[in-house]
Amino acid sequence: MKSSFFFLLLLVTILSSISTSYAQSVLWYEQPADKWEEALPLGNGRLGAMVFGRTDVERIQLNEDSLWPGGPNDWGLAEGKPEDLAYIRELLVKGENKIADSLMVALFSRKSITRSHQTMGDLWLELGHQDISNYQRSLDLDKALATVTYQYEGYEFEQIAISSAKDQGIIIQITTTHPKGLNGKIRLDRPEDDGFPTVKISTPVNNILQMDGEVTQRKGQIDSKPAPILHGVRFQTIALLENEGGKLEGKGDAIWIENVETLSIKLVANTSFYHTDFRGKNQADLMALKELNFAELQKRHQKDHQDLFRRVNFQLGEKSIDTIPTDRRIENIKAGATDLHLEKLLFDYGRYLLIGSSRPGTLPANLQGIWNQHIAAPWNADYHMNINMQMNYWPAEVTNLSELHDPFFEFTDALIPSGQKTAKETYGMRGAAFAHGTDLWKMTFLQAAQAYWGSWLGAGGWMMQHYWERYLFTQNVEFLKERFIPVAEEIVAFYADWIVPHPLDGKLASSPSTSPENSFINSNGDHTASTIGAAMDQQIIAEVFDNYINAAELLGIQSDLLQEIKEKRSRLRSGLQVGSDGRLMEWDQDYKETEKGHRHMSHLYAFHPGNAVTKTQTPELFDAVRRTLDYRLEHGGAGTGWSRAWLINFSARLMDGEMAHEHVRKLIEISLYPNLFDAHPPFQIDGNFGYTAGIAEMLLQSHDGFIELLPALPPIWSEGKIEGLKARGNFNIDIEWSNGTLTKASIISPLGGNALIRYKGKEIEVVLEKNQRFELSF
Repeated sequence: MKSSFFFLLLLVTILSSISTSYAQSVLWYEQPADKWEEALPLGNGRLGAMVFGRTDVERIQLNEDSLWPGGPNDWGLAEGKPEDLAYIRELLVKGENKIADSLMVALFSRKSITRSHQTMGDLWLELGHQDISNYQRSLDLDKALATVTYQYEGYEFEQIAISSAKDQGIIIQITTTHPKGLNGKIRLDRPEDDGFPTVKISTPVNNILQMDGEVTQRKGQIDSKPAPILHGVRFQTIALLENEGGKLEGKGDAIWIENVETLSIKLVANTSFYHTDFRGKNQADLMALKELNFAELQKRHQKDHQDLFRRVNFQLGEKSIDTIPTDRRIENIKAGATDLHLEKLLFDYGRYLLIGSSRPGTLPANLQGIWNQHIAAPWNADYHMNINMQMNYWPAEVTNLSELHDPFFEFTDALIPSGQKTAKETYGMRGAAFAHGTDLWKMTFLQAAQAYWGSWLGAGGWMMQHYWERYLFTQNVEFLKERFIPVAEEIVAFYADWIVPHPLDGKLASSPSTSPENSFINSNGDHTASTIGAAMDQQIIAEVFDNYINAAELLGIQSDLLQEIKEKRSRLRSGLQVGSDGRLMEWDQDYKETEKGHRHMSHLYAFHPGNAVTKTQTPELFDAVRRTLDYRLEHGGAGTGWSRAWLINFSARLMDGEMAHEHVRKLIEISLYPNLFDAHPPFQIDGNFGYTAGIAEMLLQSHDGFIELLPALPPIWSEGKIEGLKARGNFNIDIEWSNGTLTKASIISPLGGNALIRYKGKEIEVVLEKNQRFELSF
């Protein structure tokens, strides 16, 4: 169905309007999507759409980020009490790890609560076009629009779709040169919940489709309070149809179109989570959309998107016209080809997806961003805080999308009251306790059916790392004072109470403690998870204590809590211990792993995303990290999705470009769906975000007290440039290289400041005035 001339003509048009690099940020295909994982995503942070590009019955699957069942008070805390915790700690001292595991689940967990984020439904465009020619569908990452073009009966048809943050709507326009125009019907619907209807479809009035619903969840509840869930977020979806030529007529649950030359669909949706009068908000949003035509809406949308997307410009290899469909590019790499264009495109895609799933005022990106076709999604499309939610935001600061980090902070702030209740009533402690997972309603109790994956309480400290990183990248002292300190005080207070003397040396350690989703073989031969002072917990607690102390001292804060944290930090057991084989130990003792190639590499937290282990500051630990990774990989480690993305970041921190590129290739070979979504499988968006962060880490690092240019440049990336990356200290960096060697670089500081910059062992110290650009020469 391909017309080479048609495609090249389209490319010439694109290239004439924007730079080659941005023009190459396009996914394109020669056939419609057959599966959801082939459809193309649009998003405005809150409203999402997956465009299939079908010509007979087009499906545009819809999402809104707050569509969750239930409410904040569906479940109370688990029945465990402080005295039960004391008993479990005694068992761990006695080496009864397996019994401790079972009691943590029995007493302190709500078992598996499976409230899921849900789809908003589907918009169906039934035009009935078959036997088409010259078909192409594409997603332009620079313009944030999905386009479908084809010929039917010799005439042109074009469908363009956007999800506008500027105007809070999904807008679609279909045009044709066919003398009979567009004919068919348009309708909305939503999947049933275990056989029960989930929405009411109104009879169309005034060319408006309307769908009203409430999110329920009738299946999947293991912990039966409640089961089923018959209440949840209420919502309304409205689609206004506007036509040029022909006519529109409402019949039954659809609007029929006849001989229409141009059809515009303006869709809005609002929920009771965001607005008490969400129906009134819908009407206001729709009235605003009615005032603007499609061209105006597209122009406003494009400018809003490009203000974010164009902050970074990445180019690999020689400039070239993209003449190979995206799905075939993936297949070519699987067959052994090299495709630098796809490696660059996937970097751009991660930034595009973050722009589309996380905007100020929205919820943070969940396990699937906002794109989810299910009533009961894989892993609930919720918020996993044992790496996944954090990985979603790894690219935010370094790729110059700082404000898109805001939903993460808003959400974490809102977890504090629940975390305080959990800490006080369940554990008898101060501060706020976060478990490994949560959802829209911000529960913080354990929800584990098995201790190895759910009895972990390191989430609070890891979330705080993002607050500290925001400060490091922006140098915003007000953020440190108003946002970091209040939340950090709650988190460090909990850990100060949680840690107890370790029986081996009396140093303070987390108890009970696990290494996320992993287990070990204890001295009794038991496969178990709970111990005292697993490496990751100790590293996280040390980091959040240090960051809190540094922030308090920078702000001139004096308090009893600060003195307590300083004292307990001095007695904290190290989470960086090297075992008998030269690897970093994952637990408090040199236990054998039950799975030598485990996908989580949690005990390397202090190396990445932390910065306590670096080549310059801790060379022996740096070498131990390398041995640890080599061992994991020798035994089949990393696997797919987010784990492979983490390996790219680890490799970059090891300053090993060839190793990093090997994992870039492997991620593309085994962890991508045709639409470039990350395939864990199933789809998890964290792998997309982790990949983008990893590419940035290969090209720029600033975690070790200086700015390193091209620290992990693979030999195959001999030519390239990247403009607009951010370094800690609030510096914007541009880098260009040729034949694998730096040829041009510059630094600019919006605030002014001092920077130490390194490249291949050479150093330049720069003192910058506000907004001064300095050209670097090595």
